[in-house]
Amino acid sequence: MSYDPPHPPYPHPTYPHPFDTPPQPPYDPPRPFREPPRPSASYGPPDLTYPWQPAPPPPRPARRPLRDPVGHHSDLRVLRSAYRWQRRTATLTALGYFTLFLVLSASAPGVMTRTAVDGIPAGLLLALIQLPVTWLAIALYEHTARRHVDPLADRIRKEAELDARRGAAR
Repeated sequence: MSYDPPHPPYPHPTYPHPFDTPPQPPYDPPRPFREPPRPSASYGPPDLTYPWQPAPPPPRPARRPLRDPVGHHSDLRVLRSAYRWQRRTATLTALGYFTLFLVLSASAPGVMTRTAVDGIPAGLLLALIQLPVTWLAIALYEHTARRHVDPLADRIRKEAELDARRGAAR
């Protein structure tokens, strides 16, 4: 432990006691009490507390849009449903054939080893047909997209743009 010597006392200024000084005469003679002036119309409405407060904005009339915005529209449900059916149709086409091929391979090996055309086993022929079935699933997916899903999406997109323009114009 170290030893610190005591510090010298700090000089404190001495202030005169307020009762030791004689009273000073007032700078202004007392005036009679007068009512403060009332705020005029230039300061704002009389219900404001302070004259520099800005006047409240006028109330906007409550207008309902002619139709609900797109986010609450039933077209989005229809679009989701159409897209869901599109995915299921294409997926079940490809996976259904592949599952059929696997089931036949596991449960009916006699059918798969039987010759079908010019000495080609039926299993190999069914495996080769899997590629065109996959192309068919892709074509079916594109067809349902062009026919059902894309027109719905385009219509919803146009309505959203129209709603955005209406909202920006307000």
